[in-house]
This record gives sequence, C-alpha cells and structure tokens, in this order.
Amino acid sequence: MSTQALLKTYKLGDLELKNRVIMAPMTRGRADNEEKKPTRELHAEYYKQRASAGLIISEGSQISEDAVGYINTPGIHSKPQIEGWKEVTSAVHDADGKIFIQLWHVGRMSHPDFHGGELPLAPSPVNPNAKSFTPEGFKDTVAPREMTIDDIKQTIADFKQAAKNAMEAGFDGVEIHSSNGYLFHQFFNATSNHRNDEYGGSIENRAKILFEVLDAVKEVMPENRIGIRLNPSMHGLFGMTMDEETIPTFDYIIEKLNEYDLSYLHLSEPFSDVSEISFAETHIAKRYRPVYNGTLMINSNFDQEKGNKVIEDGDADLVAFGKPFISNPDLAERFAQDVELDPWDEDTFYSGGEKGYTDYKVKTEREGVLN
Repeated sequence: MSTQALLKTYKLGDLELKNRVIMAPMTRGRADNEEKKPTRELHAEYYKQRASAGLIISEGSQISEDAVGYINTPGIHSKPQIEGWKEVTSAVHDADGKIFIQLWHVGRMSHPDFHGGELPLAPSPVNPNAKSFTPEGFKDTVAPREMTIDDIKQTIADFKQAAKNAMEAGFDGVEIHSSNGYLFHQFFNATSNHRNDEYGGSIENRAKILFEVLDAVKEVMPENRIGIRLNPSMHGLFGMTMDEETIPTFDYIIEKLNEYDLSYLHLSEPFSDVSEISFAETHIAKRYRPVYNGTLMINSNFDQEKGNKVIEDGDADLVAFGKPFISNPDLAERFAQDVELDPWDEDTFYSGGEKGYTDYKVKTEREGVLN
C-alpha cells in the first residue's frame, strides 16, 4: 500500500505529512451559536475523526463581521472563537493530525441580512446575481458597496489579525481563500472589478490586494505556514464570469507567488465545463505545474485513481479531497486498505447537528482495532 503515490510522506516546509491525502476546506454550517464559534461536541469531534489525512484544511472562517456571507459559519476574529478553535486543534494534534485554517472574506457573496441591513463590501458595486444562504433561507444577492481605500486597508489588517489569532488557536498554518468567487477573486476579475484606482484596471493592480495581505500575514507567522487557494477557470458560478484577461491574470499571480516561500499553492480544476470557452484553461494542474516552483496542491472531483495519477505524472504534489471526506472520515486508510467508500448525504451538508457530520463510521483498522 505504501507504493501508492497518495500514501507517500511529504515534506511541507518544516512539516512532515504522513500522506498526500488532504482534506479540502468545506463549509458545513455547524457553528449554530451566538458567538459563531466551533464547539467541542461537533467541530472538534468532526476534525479529530479525519486526522489521518496528511493535512486538514478547515472550513472557511470569516476574518471579521464584514466577511460573513453564510449562516452558522465559524469565525476567527473574537476571543470565544479562538478558544473554540483551540478545542479543535488540540483534538486533531492529539490524534497525530495537522490542520490549517482557511481565512475567508466572501465580499459581495453576502446579503444585508448579515450586516444589519448594510450592503456587503466588494471591489465594485456589481451584483453577482447569485444566491446568499441567509438565516431566512436563500435570498437573491444585491449590488454591494464599493470598498473605499480605508475599507481595503482595514480588510488587510483583519487578515493579519486573523492569522495571528489562528496561531494563538494552535493551527499549524493558514490558507488564504483567494478563490471561488469570493473577495480576492472579485478583485482579480475585470468583470467584477471596475475600479479606476490602484486596485483596479491593470492586472497588477487587480492582484495587488492579495500580495498586500500576504506581506501583512507573513509579519505575524512563518511564511512557510501560509497557503493560497485559487480557481483560475471558474465560470458561471458564484457570480464569476471569465474574460480574455482572466487566465493572464492568474498567470501573473502564480508567477509572482514564486517570490514567496509559501507552504503550498492550492489550485482547483474547473468546477464546470469550460471547454467551449476559448480563453479558459481546461487543465489547470498541467498549465501551472511548470510555472509554480513550490508545492502544488490540486482538487476538484478527484478519486483515488485520479489522485495517484496526477502525482505520478508530476502535475501535483498533494491532492485535496472534499465530499469523500464527509462520509469517509478515515479516507486515507480506506485508500490504503482498499475499503469501499461510503456515499455522502447532500441533504445534511449544511443542516446543523451531528447527523451527516460526526455520525459517519470509520471502517478501517487502526492500531489493530476495527472501529
């Protein structure tokens, strides 16, 4: 079983990963409490069950109240939230696991219901024409408020403080969520960024906020404990529309990331069929493996066979699995022992409580005991 590429150890900066099966960040909507904090009974148990992953990347966690866009998502900007996450990191470390937190600002993918009736913040007042999952159910998004320079500077400071909070909470590192139609992605794309100041117009200007956040975050934590997530060919989802400058923008960003000693670059293959879009890239790992010099993680609809192959082909170093980890907490061990995977229940993805969260069974043998 050790001959599988996915099951080989990997040196991630100064961390030793026991395998290359990474748990992808997934919103689960279980922080159903006034403080929006993780709990020992649910979050700590959930992540501990999955600690045999080479690395866990937590669900997206908002860096501030301004960053919220989904119900019952945990934050990393208050003392109760830090204390809640300490329960999680301790549980994972006690189970010999490693865990990063994903730092998140949704930008315009929000709703006034989350902000006391105020408009959500974004690069430009462009409605994504999507849906926001509010306490009263899904609602249509609205045209957001264009961020002022002071708003941008405050957001940079919020990311820095959130990274500092993550270190206090015991995380092994952070992943900056710059993907999937959220705030950074909105700055990157000319279809959502209509600014004419230093954060709009040219490719360099539209990417500027990401590098300013990186420079701020590395002041409070080791650079090699910072990951970045990008989704270059997202189109028609979360309000994102590609244009001719989209891929050149990501080419620029990923090339420039070589100037940093990051933990990893986490890329997604297209979430939808973009083969008919002439300016889209259909093979993300193959395009960017020659461009990026550091550790490359890839995700989106990988199974065991495809995961082994992408590593064997040299197109990625690590593979992140999402939904399979929901219903198979011992996913890496199932790969090792050739145990059939259990199906997930989509009705319980965001439903709250332990059902569909911590009640999936471990089926593989750990330390001589079959659970």
